[in-house]
Amino acid sequence: MNNKADVIIIGGGVIGSSIAYNLLNDGFSGRVVVFEKDGLYEFASTPRSVGGIRQLYTTAINIQLSKYSLQVYKNFSETMTIDQEKAEIDFKQRGYLFLATEEMIPRFEKHLKLQHDNGINSELLGINELLEVIPELNINDLAGGLYCSESGYLDPYSVMQGYIKYAKKLGAEYVYDEVESLITARGKITGIKLINGQTYSAPIVVNCAGAWASILSEKAGLPLPVVPLPRQVFQFDIEKPLSKYLPLTMDPTGVYFRHEGEKFIAGYAEEIDPKIDFKWKRSSFVEHIWPVLANRVTNFEHAKIERGWAGLYDFNTKDHNAILGEYPNMKGYYVAFGFSGHGMQQAPAVGKGLSELIRTGKYDTIDMTPLRVERFAENDLVVEDAIY
Repeated sequence: MNNKADVIIIGGGVIGSSIAYNLLNDGFSGRVVVFEKDGLYEFASTPRSVGGIRQLYTTAINIQLSKYSLQVYKNFSETMTIDQEKAEIDFKQRGYLFLATEEMIPRFEKHLKLQHDNGINSELLGINELLEVIPELNINDLAGGLYCSESGYLDPYSVMQGYIKYAKKLGAEYVYDEVESLITARGKITGIKLINGQTYSAPIVVNCAGAWASILSEKAGLPLPVVPLPRQVFQFDIEKPLSKYLPLTMDPTGVYFRHEGEKFIAGYAEEIDPKIDFKWKRSSFVEHIWPVLANRVTNFEHAKIERGWAGLYDFNTKDHNAILGEYPNMKGYYVAFGFSGHGMQQAPAVGKGLSELIRTGKYDTIDMTPLRVERFAENDLVVEDAIY
């Protein structure tokens, strides 16, 4: 195989595959090669994601990324059709709901204004309106909730496969081998070296390796404040079904829950303990999640846990937001990681933005410069008030 490419993408999950698809779909005529070490995507973060799609953010850039991405997801099955086979992603627009106690309401009112200024149809619900959304909800300690009916959840694995298949149709090549290191010379990226010793050259390398991305970058002397952070997810069933399908609901405690088919999945914001670890513990559900669920919805008192799994966040320790764009003083080296759990929600917009930046040298659709690498050195952080 010819070991020269025009663009090398490290990481073939939803971010890397969205970038590959957008580059080629936007008319890039060069050779795009995607390297993915996990050919079955067994430990990849995308298929282990909860798949929530929300627009209820508290910074303009995150709102814009998610607003654009939601519109893409609404039309995804049609847009990504290949040979009359639709790319079904099971997008359920059942809403996204943040439950609020009395002291949280002033903050949510501020968030609501920013969301409206950015064209998001969010609303602040009173307690009686909460019961219209979830009739079984315990509202005793609640004062309301921030709600967006247009949002919801989808199947992350299907989205990723949709991007992969269409990127390949447009000419992207996927190589299922692990990248060992970046190759640089005189302030420029020149290629990559694989674990097996092979090298590939390219003037542009995009690092989308998720939880492993910062490890690779640091080896080349190009550090970024991102660590791998395990997050557990649990699937459970109940005796008495709910009367309505749930929005993805976030409790004030940080526990979230939603329907998964006719069953349910739930998780919570665990303590930060950076490592690569795919173990899940039934005890975490019993101790941290079930008491909150049982208190919030009486039907959840009799929850039977069926299975669990853990996936990795690429957790940005500085401001919990994506790091996008060309690395300063390393020409041709682009990064797209540090999403801290919302990469799935922003993948369409990020793919579009990186395509524009690589092809034309600037952003066109959405100005993503607030998420630039340089913001850490400039102390110009993007502080998001709704990260879990």
